[in-house]
Amino acid sequence: MVYVINEKECVNCGLCADVCPVNAIGIGKYSIDPETCIGCGECADSCPAEAIHADSQD
Repeated sequence: MVYVINEKECVNCGLCADVCPVNAIGIGKYSIDPETCIGCGECADSCPAEAIHADSQD
């Protein structure tokens, strides 16, 4: 499972990028690299806008 950022809800605070243990989050226009994401959920837990959600890739 990986996580995705809802760009409409994102407030560009950068907390998600700060806490990501594998640096899977691009800064600027925030996005999560699904190839790098390990699905730990740290980004979603840190997001004050609740803009990051799990996305199951079947």
